[in-house]
Amino acid sequence: MRKMAIKLVWFCLCLWRLVGVFGVDEVKSVKEGDSVTLNSDLTEIQTDDEIEWRFGYNKFLLTRLSRASRRISIYEDVLDGRFRDRLQLDHQTGSLTITNTSTTDSGLYTVNIISRTREIRYRFNVIVTVKSVSVMEGDSVTLNSDLTEIQIDDEIEWRFWIENTLIAEINKRADSMTVYEDVLDGRFRDRLKLDNQTGSLTITHTRITNFGFYYLYSNYIKGIMFFLNVHYEISVMEGDSVTLNNRLTEILSGDEFLWWFSYTKITFIAIIDKPTDIFDVYDDVLDGRFRDRLKLDNQTGSLTITNITMKHAGDYEQMTKKLTAIFSLTVYARLPVPVISSNSSNCSSSSSSYCSLVCSVVNVVNVTLSWYKGNSLLSSISASDLSISLSLPLEVEYQDKNSYSCVLNNPISNQTQHLDISQLCHTCSDSVHCCGSTEAVIRLVLSALVGVATVILLVYDIRSRRAEQDQAHIHTPGI
Repeated sequence: MRKMAIKLVWFCLCLWRLVGVFGVDEVKSVKEGDSVTLNSDLTEIQTDDEIEWRFGYNKFLLTRLSRASRRISIYEDVLDGRFRDRLQLDHQTGSLTITNTSTTDSGLYTVNIISRTREIRYRFNVIVTVKSVSVMEGDSVTLNSDLTEIQIDDEIEWRFWIENTLIAEINKRADSMTVYEDVLDGRFRDRLKLDNQTGSLTITHTRITNFGFYYLYSNYIKGIMFFLNVHYEISVMEGDSVTLNNRLTEILSGDEFLWWFSYTKITFIAIIDKPTDIFDVYDDVLDGRFRDRLKLDNQTGSLTITNITMKHAGDYEQMTKKLTAIFSLTVYARLPVPVISSNSSNCSSSSSSYCSLVCSVVNVVNVTLSWYKGNSLLSSISASDLSISLSLPLEVEYQDKNSYSCVLNNPISNQTQHLDISQLCHTCSDSVHCCGSTEAVIRLVLSALVGVATVILLVYDIRSRRAEQDQAHIHTPGI
């Protein structure tokens, strides 16, 4: 969001231009919904004073106060009742307060103070601003006039804050509608669209150079102001460098460039002043986070930040006489390689045909951890803004021959770990395949030894029996 301090700098410049345009005594700016007081500049109304407040160039009567007749009249139903229950007149000074303002209250207000000895007239231009409109560069945005239909005799003008430049107009009486796309070095070329029913203005394919104040003037609604934020998003990995390019090819001889960094507060970090030949960076601000990292291009005014850390994330704002640019910089930490492990114990007695796996990472932020089968996403989990650990389980068949991978990614980088099922998953249904090769050899040797022992015992038993039989024949007398 645009910080208020910088807004006010340019806002004051814009109001200065408006005073010159309208020739009014005072310009009043108020946010939609707030109240505004137009001071009569009197400390006390005289006994024969008559005070009238009028609105618009058609001078619709809003209030009348006569001290002599002790009469106060408020005409709230003019202009379709747009001021109903929202006008307050100070009985002592004649000042007028408008409450709960809306954009249709923008315009010229005139106070006439008449008596036998004096005649005073003041003019106020009231600008009721809408909320700031924000858009990412490249998107489209519509600045709504709040009109449902343009009146048959209305003339509508759209102006851009730089040099109060006319960029579009509708003349209903002449049945003409014109957009001026080639003004200001063609920054609006082929990107302005007017609604001939409501007068709303659409800017397509927005650019940073479209940032700033837009004013809508008509015969019935004067001086509605829009503040358009156009952001350019840049993402970079920690440790890399980035150049904030303002799209200019050359700084004009009389121009001045100011660079600001805004995160928790606005900090001045660089300046180029062509008239005085000043070219400097202020890299010791904010605990020295920019020290030896800022480089200015004295031809274009672009700013380069080297060896970026997480502390450099935020909005970088460039201000010149004819250009204001906002670069929203996001910095991502380097990604660790995900670790894949198995939850299955080797040679388990379980008869399940599936192997349980877990992919995990530690100390990550703003990332997504995902399982893929080939190029197809199977499941994913995302980290929040806090640095946390992530784990994502997966079950596969022991004999699955497909290619699996675990991917850790952020918007600009990724780390992939491929799964080798044969190394992490072992089935126990077949002891030879399940158990380790050493254990299988031992079992075979033991089986052989048992077999040999059995044969030896059998041979020994046979020989023992034969020996007993031979001994029995020796002791038996012949017939």
